[in-house]
Amino acid sequence: MSIFKEFKNPIRKIPFEQRREIISEISDSSSPGFDFFLLVFLSTSIATLGLITDSAAVIIGAMLVAPLMSPIIGIGLASIIGRNELLKNSISAVLRGALLAILLSALITWGNNNLPFVSFQELPGEILSRTHPSPIDLVIALAGGLAAAYSLTQPQLSAALPGVAIATALMPPLCTIGFGLALQRWDVAGGAALLFITNTVTIAFAAALVFFLLGFNPYPLERNRKVPQSLQLSLVLILLLLVPLTYVSVQFVQQATENRLINDLVTQEMSKLNNAELVDLRITRELDTIKMDLAVRTNSPIKYEQVVALQEAIVEGLNQSVSLSVNQIFAERLDPLIPPTPTFTPTNTSTATPGPSPTPTNTITPSPTATVTNTATLQPTLTPTYTPTPAQGKVFLTVIPAMRIYQYPGGPVIGLLYNNQNITILPQEVLYGDLVWVEIIDSENRQGWVPKIYIVLNTPTPTATFTTTPTLSESAAQTATALSLITHTPTPTP
Repeated sequence: MSIFKEFKNPIRKIPFEQRREIISEISDSSSPGFDFFLLVFLSTSIATLGLITDSAAVIIGAMLVAPLMSPIIGIGLASIIGRNELLKNSISAVLRGALLAILLSALITWGNNNLPFVSFQELPGEILSRTHPSPIDLVIALAGGLAAAYSLTQPQLSAALPGVAIATALMPPLCTIGFGLALQRWDVAGGAALLFITNTVTIAFAAALVFFLLGFNPYPLERNRKVPQSLQLSLVLILLLLVPLTYVSVQFVQQATENRLINDLVTQEMSKLNNAELVDLRITRELDTIKMDLAVRTNSPIKYEQVVALQEAIVEGLNQSVSLSVNQIFAERLDPLIPPTPTFTPTNTSTATPGPSPTPTNTITPSPTATVTNTATLQPTLTPTYTPTPAQGKVFLTVIPAMRIYQYPGGPVIGLLYNNQNITILPQEVLYGDLVWVEIIDSENRQGWVPKIYIVLNTPTPTATFTTTPTLSESAAQTATALSLITHTPTPTP
């Protein structure tokens, strides 16, 4: 029964002296001074590096250092007690802190992108998780704002503030905005901006609601029977934010559902191909067309007709235009318990065939002829023939830290090359995607293709090979010798 007694009057008005101390404390923490901007600088650096390295632990550390929660709660308090100076300082702190965080994170991302630190083959998961806000994020911010404001009014609950700072992430979305601007990914920057605005408005509304219920309103509700206009305005802003959040959520759910259907459909169709295994599936959308890049591991080449049938099956299943590209990775599966079966190759063997038997005939014996004498012939000359041979070279990278080796131009990746790494350059070259590609062999004997612009030759490619041009001098000499042995043999007349 004691538990129910506690809930009969759960909200207790805070005494005047305690309210004055809380207002003074929030006012001091909401003023943008040197300490505030120093913490913004440090937390932005930590959060940006955590996003780049995709480290959740580092990002959590940045949330604990970030000072943006105090001025946002100050906005909620100022809207209830009607202090314009506190409202002005709090809004200034939030705007200036957010601008500093965006610029600094963009600078750090730009520097990382131009120096050989961390290469972005794909966007980190921590970045992607902050580009699709939903109504769930609004509910999280609402609960976090209520907890933060209530903890500030109850000194014994101050230990809950670090957890609230982690739950209501403010600095990571700002750093994600700078990340997107540095890479010119406007979709990333736009999604993160919507998340930050949602968190800011919702936390300010939650704080204003808590302070109003705890008696910070200078005009008690029983006297004027009206909810403060600032609280009403905050509620309207939250309801307006629900519109884009709901739209983004619906788009995200539809896209995720479609990706799930595509994955299941492709896996089902790939199972119909012999010894083919789906390794990777990348989906991009261009207007009304879905572009799919498949990486397939197989031990036998997939025929063109099979790829056409696969595309037709996917189009029929999705009822949408599909652009399909299949990259084959040839592999041989070996099992230590099953030895390979030897394959016998038939060889052609020559057999003796009896020829026709000789038939005696009367022949006329030729009269003696003049002996053929040797004639002077030209001596063989050496003709230089250029034979293309592999050349030695090095990898030359100025911006990116590593370069991929492709099985064929535009095909699957089979390895990485680093700056100043020695390679063997083969003579084959092709033109693909406005770039000249050359075939190489790296130090690990991996043979693949790379763009020629990143290769520097150590030695010239062509080498002269001298071959002897055959002449008829020897055969003419042998013929002359054979003819000189013919003698006149008298034949008796019948």
